[in-house]
Amino acid sequence: MALSLLSVFNTLSPKDRGSRLVARDVAYGPGERHRLDVYAPRHADGPVPVVFFVYGGSWMDGDRHNYGFAGRALAALGYVTVIADYRLVPEVEYPGFLHDGVMAFDWVTRHVAQYGGDARRMALMGHSAGAYNAAMLALDPAYLRRNGSIDRVRCVVGLSGPYDFFPFDGPISLRTFGAVPEPRMTQPINHVTAAAPPMLLGHGERDQLVHPRNSVALAARLRQAGVGVEHVRYPRLGHAEPLLALSRPARGLAPVLADVEAFLGRHLRP
Repeated sequence: MALSLLSVFNTLSPKDRGSRLVARDVAYGPGERHRLDVYAPRHADGPVPVVFFVYGGSWMDGDRHNYGFAGRALAALGYVTVIADYRLVPEVEYPGFLHDGVMAFDWVTRHVAQYGGDARRMALMGHSAGAYNAAMLALDPAYLRRNGSIDRVRCVVGLSGPYDFFPFDGPISLRTFGAVPEPRMTQPINHVTAAAPPMLLGHGERDQLVHPRNSVALAARLRQAGVGVEHVRYPRLGHAEPLLALSRPARGLAPVLADVEAFLGRHLRP
C-alpha cells in the first residue's frame, strides 16, 4: 500500500473513543526521525501494560502519524501504545534501524510511567518490516538482551513479517542487507533460543509480498525450542490487510484485533 494512501486511510478512519493521543512528536534521540507518539486508554485504573508498535514500509518508507488508527485501537484495549519513527534506507542500512529501535525502547522504559504505563509489562509488536524489527529486537542478543531490557518484554506480536528470507533474491532485501558480512545473522529465525518470549505470528495466506512461509518457519523453530507460539493464518488476507484489520472500518476482514487482544491479555495482564 502506498504511503499516501495509508495517510488518507488513517485520516478518514474513525478512531476508537476509548483511547486518546497523549504525547506527540516526543524526541527519543538526536536525529530528525528520532520522534515518537504515545497513545493511552481514556480511562485506566493504575499503571497499564505497554505495547511498543513498529510499523513497516520495506525499511525505506514510514511515518508514525499514519498509524494513529493502530495506536488508538491498541490503547482502547487498555494498553499504553508507543509508535516511533526510525531512520530508513538510504540514510541507514541494516542494522541502523534496529539501533534506533533499541534507543526508542529504552526511552519508553524510562518515561512511559508518566503516561500511565507499566514498564515491567511490555510487548513488542510490528507489521511487515516492523514485525522483522520487533522480532530481531527480541531475539538477537545484540539488541535488547545486551542491556537487559529484554526482561521487560513479556511477548511479541508479528503481522505479515519476514523472518527467514536468506538468500537475498529481491531488490528490497538486497538493498537493505546485501552488504552485510554475515547475512545469516540478519535472520530472526537464526536467533531463536529457549529464552525467546512467547509470540503471536499472524499472516495473510494471500500475501504476495512477504510469503506466509516466513511465519510458518519461525513458528516451527520456536516450537522446537520450547517457546510458546501462536501461528494464525488469515485465508482471505494479503499483505497489508492484517494491519488494516486493526482499524474500525476493516475489522470485518478478519479477527486480527480480537486475536491480538486475547494474546496480549494472556501475557500482559496480572
